Amino acid sequence: QVQLVESGGGLVQAGDSLRLSCAASGRTLSNYVMGWFRQAPGKEREFVGRTSWGDGSTYYADSVKGRFTISRDSAKNTVYLQMNSLKPGDTAAYYCAAGMGGASPRTYAYWGQGTQVTVSS
Repeated sequence: QVQLVESGGGLVQAGDSLRLSCAASGRTLSNYVMGWFRQAPGKEREFVGRTSWGDGSTYYADSVKGRFTISRDSAKNTVYLQMNSLKPGDTAAYYCAAGMGGASPRTYAYWGQGTQVTVSS
């Protein structure tokens, strides 16, 4: 079993930066890829990016490439989503997930509770 807890969301202004954290635990945690997703009201859950525990390799959705950075601290079992140059369109509930590392939510077996990010104009 894998447990994930996100934190760091909040209300910010356009252009600001915010860092989300995902604290992970589980006896087989290292077998999984960690993904970040977001979901705005009335919209499908959207892939943001992913990273591997082993080497920290990353992959990003085009919508956030160049603005968001995913990193991990394996010693702390924590992954991060650094969000820069935030836009109102980034407003969503953000989720971390553990799974097989695809871009579809269906490839992730474990999910955190989500943390809300709201970006004002």
